[in-house]
Amino acid sequence: MTPPTTLADWLHHCEQQHHKVKDRPLDGLAALRDRLGIRFAMPLVVVAGTNGKGSTCAMLESIARQAGYRTGLYTKPHLVRFEERCRVDGQMIDGDTLLPHFAAVEAARGDLPLTWFEFTTFVIARALSQLPLDLVILEVGLGGRLDAVNVFDADVVVITSIDLDHMEILGNDREAIGLEKAHVMRPGRPAIVSDPMPPASVVAHGERIGADLWLVGRDFNHSGDRQQWAWAGRGRRFNALGYPALRGANQLVNAAGVLAALSALREQLPVTAQAVRNGLALVELPGRFQVVPGQPALVLDVSHNTQSVAVLARNLDAMGFYPRTHAVFGAMRDKQLAPMLERIRPLVDAWYLCGLPSPRAASPDELAALLPGATSSGHADPAAALRAAASAADPADRIIVFGSFFTVGGVLKDGLPRLSAPHVG
Repeated sequence: MTPPTTLADWLHHCEQQHHKVKDRPLDGLAALRDRLGIRFAMPLVVVAGTNGKGSTCAMLESIARQAGYRTGLYTKPHLVRFEERCRVDGQMIDGDTLLPHFAAVEAARGDLPLTWFEFTTFVIARALSQLPLDLVILEVGLGGRLDAVNVFDADVVVITSIDLDHMEILGNDREAIGLEKAHVMRPGRPAIVSDPMPPASVVAHGERIGADLWLVGRDFNHSGDRQQWAWAGRGRRFNALGYPALRGANQLVNAAGVLAALSALREQLPVTAQAVRNGLALVELPGRFQVVPGQPALVLDVSHNTQSVAVLARNLDAMGFYPRTHAVFGAMRDKQLAPMLERIRPLVDAWYLCGLPSPRAASPDELAALLPGATSSGHADPAAALRAAASAADPADRIIVFGSFFTVGGVLKDGLPRLSAPHVG
C-alpha cells in the first residue's frame, strides 16, 4: 500500500480500516499508547458526560488562556472540518502537522484493529503530548469505560450531565449510562460531577475506587441574580462574575463544574478571578444555542437527545416574541426521536426535514411520520432545508436548525449564514 500523503487521504484510509469493536477491553489500546510513547507532562483534564461536554471544554480552554496558559484541546465531533477537533492555544490545528502522527499510529498499531475514532484519537493525543503546553483537555467520545480517551490518566475529570443517549451501547437508563462514564475517574484524583442530580452509580463508583469526588451542593455551589453570579467551593470563592457568553440556562451548571476543575488544579495552574471573568465573557462554541442576528433570526443548536432538546426548548421560549418559528431538523434514526420532537413541537410552526450524509440518518419521510398533522416539507440536505425555510419566513420570524452535528454542519459548510428575508406575509 502506498502511504497516504494528505489529511484527506489519511482520513479515507481510517474509514477503510474502520473496525467496529464492541465491549473490547482497553488493554490493546493501552499497549498502543505505550508503543507510541504518549505521555502528558502537563496537567490533563478529561471531560465525560452526555450533554455539556463541548461547552465545558470551551470554557476551560478560554479561562486558562486568559490566565496566560498555553492550551491544547481535543473535542468532537466536528461541524465542517476534521481539524476543528484539535485546537492549540485557541486556534484550529494545521492539518499538515498531523500527518506524521497518522503515520506513527499506522506503524505502531500492527494488526490491532482500530475504529476511525480510536485511530484519530491517538493521532491527536500524540500531537498534543509533544507540544509545549501548560494544559491539555480531552473530551471523551462515547461513554467512558471503553472509550479510547480512557487510556490516558487524567489529573482532573469532569463529568457533565447524564442523559439517555447511545442506549444500544451504554445501557437503558441513567444509572447504567452514568456508570459507563464514571470509569474515567482515577483513585485519589479530583472528579468533578457537575450534574446537579447525578445517577447514584456515578457517586458510588467514585467512592468505591477512592476518587476525590466534588459534588454539587456538597463541595461546590453557585448562586446569582439577573446581573451576576458567584461560585464557592473548597476554600475558594469567585464573586461578581458575568454570565458565560455561551447562551442558555444550562451553561451556568457547566461553568460551575469548570470552576471546580480549575480550583482542583490551582496549585499547578493558579487562575485569577479576572481571568475567569474574561474567559467566560470571550468563550465561543459554534452550534451550541448560537444565535445569528438577521432577518429572520437564526438559531443553531446541536441538541440531539431528549435532555438537550428540552434545554433548547426552554432557551427558545425565553428568547422573546417571534410571529412564527421555522425548524430545520435532521437526526439519526437510532435516537429517541419521538420524545425529542414532543418537547419542542409546541414552539414550531413549520418543519423543514432533511436528509443527512450518514446511513444512520432518518429520512425526511421517517421524520414526517413522527409529526402527524404538522406543516412539514422534506429536503435533500440541511442547506436546501434552510433555503426553503428562509424563503418562507418573514423578516420578524426565527429559524432554528437543530438535531445532529451533520444538520448544523450542513448549514455551516459554506460559512455562517446571514439571512435577509424579503418575504412579507
